[in-house]
Amino acid sequence: MAAAAILERARTEGWSDEAVVERVRAGETALFEIIMRRYNQRLYRVARGILRNDAEAEDVMQDAYVRAYQYLYQFEGRAKFSTWLTRIAVHEALARSQRQARYSEIDSMADHNGDSLPFLASRAPSPEHDASAAELRGLLEKAIAGLPDNYRTVLMLRDVEEMSTSETADCLSISEENVKVRLHRARAILRRELYGRTGAASASAFRFEAPRCDRVVRHVMARLRAPQQASLRVN
Repeated sequence: MAAAAILERARTEGWSDEAVVERVRAGETALFEIIMRRYNQRLYRVARGILRNDAEAEDVMQDAYVRAYQYLYQFEGRAKFSTWLTRIAVHEALARSQRQARYSEIDSMADHNGDSLPFLASRAPSPEHDASAAELRGLLEKAIAGLPDNYRTVLMLRDVEEMSTSETADCLSISEENVKVRLHRARAILRRELYGRTGAASASAFRFEAPRCDRVVRHVMARLRAPQQASLRVN
């Protein structure tokens, strides 16, 4: 109940990310849950967009949160906290993707032959969404997943997460002009098939449902409380 109460207080009083971070650095470790619940959806979409695998995306999220917690003392506010956190998730996902490419290139190529992208198989739609909306979202997810890696990551950050051009450039360590070029090309590819009639539905793609959100929060908090984390300096 205490955790639920503090989360509700943070919501009703409008605590900024920076205010929460300061309290976490001052020793209120449990408040890190507020950060996770605010950004689980974004980090999942970012990691999922790069790795194209649900389980891998969840693993990257957990690693990104733990790394962010470890280095909170380095956050100095020169960039928005949300951008700083997203950049960590992007780097974690790219590093994992590069490791997979090095060690599993042949297997990976075989996995994507035949019936492609099985991990995007549709799930039963939630009660508040009708069948047509669920089908439309599924088509959009498959189309995005089929984009080249560089284009897909930019599209996820700009159109799905609605980050600014400058924030996207900062997260990916590329120029703003490069972001614009990649986004234009990604949209052009999608437009040929379905982007024109599904653009309004893009914000509903790759949703991170409540049970999965709870699982990530639980696992990360357990890792932060583990004995090996006792020596972390959060000040």
